[in-house]
Amino acid sequence: MEAAAQHILFILNDAPYGSERPYNGLRAALNVVKHEGASVRIFMTGDGVLCAKSGQKTPDGYYNVERMVKSLARRGEVAT
Repeated sequence: MEAAAQHILFILNDAPYGSERPYNGLRAALNVVKHEGASVRIFMTGDGVLCAKSGQKTPDGYYNVERMVKSLARRGEVAT
């Protein structure tokens, strides 16, 4: 018996730096998308659209959210 496909939506509405919420959402999405049968969509709204901004200058000690979004865009769906 096959498992049903899972479609999961992540909504990011915080700026990429200053809060760990976007990072944690993207990290969770990157882990989910690895599972067979899982479909991931990322929707960015409000300050969350800055997560997809090209050429980000990452503050010292922070993760690069732009790279995480690009990785997800190759495997899932990203909308701003």
